[in-house]
Amino acid sequence: MTIRAVVRGVGHYLPARVVENAEFEGKLDTTDEWIRSRTGIERRHFAAEGETTSQLAIKAAEAALADAGLTADQIDAIVVATSTPDYTFPSVATMVQAGLGNTNAFAYDVQAVCAGFVFALTNANGMILSGQAKRVLVIGAETFSRIMDWADRGTCVLFGDGAGALIVEATEGAGTAEDRGILATDLHSDGRYRELLYVDGGVSTNGQSGHLRMQGNAVFKHAVSKLAETAHTALDKAGLSAEDVTWIVPHQANLRIITATAERMQVPMERVVVTVQDHGNTSAASIPLALSTAHGRGQIKAGDLIVTEAIGGGLAWGSVVLRW
Repeated sequence: MTIRAVVRGVGHYLPARVVENAEFEGKLDTTDEWIRSRTGIERRHFAAEGETTSQLAIKAAEAALADAGLTADQIDAIVVATSTPDYTFPSVATMVQAGLGNTNAFAYDVQAVCAGFVFALTNANGMILSGQAKRVLVIGAETFSRIMDWADRGTCVLFGDGAGALIVEATEGAGTAEDRGILATDLHSDGRYRELLYVDGGVSTNGQSGHLRMQGNAVFKHAVSKLAETAHTALDKAGLSAEDVTWIVPHQANLRIITATAERMQVPMERVVVTVQDHGNTSAASIPLALSTAHGRGQIKAGDLIVTEAIGGGLAWGSVVLRW
């Protein structure tokens, strides 16, 4: 028998404030039509004043625990993917642990920007396969509204806040591609491309949080080629092909990137989960948000083969193939 990290529960949380594209009109040289046509985004959620990344993560975790039928003390490890932590330290994960009332899990953060959830889920898979943990709570949570330059129309209209959570559990499988759970992962980084997407501040740079800076056209070109390549690599590792995929659940950055990547993978858009229109780019939260949303509306069902892929600043990118 083979141990697999099987999805036991999923959940998400979105702040109450919904920001439609029209709110940017008059403040910036932009329109609802311009934003929709170039990004596919129609609205996004912004955290309220005083509402933190850890608070969003705790609510998403509670939803995932409820979906799994588990209590917090049944979790062995908590991994939070975020680029917008409450503090430089302690980690958001330890704050989630305390908020859930868990005292037995170990907890830590992963920072790979928009690829963070893929990296965190791969970490969780490794811990389960090694026997380090039986149940791992994996969360992507962000408050990107706190690092926006509100005078930069090319970036500030793209991002939103939110959190998504997934619980994976060690389960015995037959060791074939028909097993439920994570079947393959693929991770990459290339620090030569730092200038394409970064935040111009930090503790050891200037002691300030800074603002997000992005070269959009260059990021687009890298995203489409690298996302399709990593997805195919992970499928190859699992002994599967694009024809076997039930759903692609991509990082929800931009509808053009999602569409172009699906075309390169030769997967029709009818088999792609798209939530970017309602959430914007929520960085590390976008994939678990999309998984939870799709599961909630009945798109994703037990036995479905899912490919998730994401790319973020670094550059860092990767993919996970799993059977729901």
